[in-house]
Amino acid sequence: MSVLAVGLSHRSAELNTLERVAVPATDVTKVLHELQQAEHVSEAILVSTCNRIEVYAVVETFHGGLNDVSDVLARQAGMQPADLYDSLYVHYAGAAIEHLFSVTSGLDSMVVGETQILGQIRSSYATAREAGTVGRTLHELIQTTLRVGKRVHTETGLDQLGASVVSEALAAAGDIAGKHALIIGAGSMGALTASQLRKSGIGEITIANRTEARAARLAAASVEQGVPAKAVQMSGIADAVAEADVVVCCTGAQAAVFTAAHVPARAGRPLVVCDLGLPRDVDHDVATLADVTVVDLETIQRRMREAGTPTTERQTAKANGIVLDEVREYLAGQRSAEVTPTVTALRRRAAEVVDAELLRLDNRLPDLDAGVREEVGRTVRRVVDKLLHAPTVRVKQLAAETADTDYANALRELFCLDPQAPAAVASPTAPKGDSGERGPIPPSGIEPSRALGPEAPLSRRQGAEQ
Repeated sequence: MSVLAVGLSHRSAELNTLERVAVPATDVTKVLHELQQAEHVSEAILVSTCNRIEVYAVVETFHGGLNDVSDVLARQAGMQPADLYDSLYVHYAGAAIEHLFSVTSGLDSMVVGETQILGQIRSSYATAREAGTVGRTLHELIQTTLRVGKRVHTETGLDQLGASVVSEALAAAGDIAGKHALIIGAGSMGALTASQLRKSGIGEITIANRTEARAARLAAASVEQGVPAKAVQMSGIADAVAEADVVVCCTGAQAAVFTAAHVPARAGRPLVVCDLGLPRDVDHDVATLADVTVVDLETIQRRMREAGTPTTERQTAKANGIVLDEVREYLAGQRSAEVTPTVTALRRRAAEVVDAELLRLDNRLPDLDAGVREEVGRTVRRVVDKLLHAPTVRVKQLAAETADTDYANALRELFCLDPQAPAAVASPTAPKGDSGERGPIPPSGIEPSRALGPEAPLSRRQGAEQ
């Protein structure tokens, strides 16, 4: 079983494609169950943000797992799997681990170094765990991932840059100090927007949300921070727009929630509308209105390309170095863990042999003194433990250092262990499905990107990620 990462992001797909594949919060659990019920997938986590949709899955085979994940994403988008291939990036085994570490560290974000993704990964994990699609592999991987993300930010200072998609959108809106802002959407992105508006010196905030109580809580929090704020119903958006200088839309709706009908005549008063929704929250007609400027994810991405990123080469290089070191350490730990059930099975087998021989001794010498019998038993067990100690410790070390040799299989062959014994030690549950592959193999452009050991390259991108 290996980890497979399949996704689309601002780097690989047009915004229109991202909109179609985006999974609304209400559908995430359903999609997770579809993934887990697929033939070759045993665990799955779905990450869906304003500029990426990614699946991290534990799969039996590369092509079988890729077909399963692609099928689910295509159904969600109402597309054929083949229509998605040009927009997908795929990473497998070690390369999937590296990609996840890089994403969580903010190195793959539209705004390099942003910290919002760390919370989004944590939230995605919590959702998948509640849905029952997280097992031991993804649980341990995500815990390590969150630690790596925090370490990168702490040791490189990337998080101190304070940049995010929200801050870049507001930067495009110009000087907003002392002005009036309307936030549509009171989720995590809405809360981040309110925080960024306060930092920018906004004069007043109005918050509209489908659930007014949630908008009221966010408004109250803003008031506590010293910025006047109020909550309104979604039906009151038009009146709120009449007072606003900037509107930030960041809902999880599947259709536009802000249209031209919400914008009264401005009479020469400019209005900047920031659309951070995926799919888009702002109808296309809004951009045609007089005195209205729309800033969307494509605008932000274009600004970032033209202006470059605020990170230094030194910070980025250090962050990438930390990621690669953590990947190697994680893979070494995984290889060592893989041989552990076989070591346990070997020790169990040795104990069984000792017990059988001591029973044989009892049958041959029934009158043997009890004290002598106990001392003989302790002596035999000490001898066996000492003989097994060095090779079992060394085999774990060797397994961690290289992936070129299957040390677990070597132990099974050398000591004639039952092939099923290590599996029984590790887990009593048989793997789902068979070991074969199914379905058509995707185009040759989508092949497994993997890192097999410390010497293997860990940055082999493919497809649109190149």
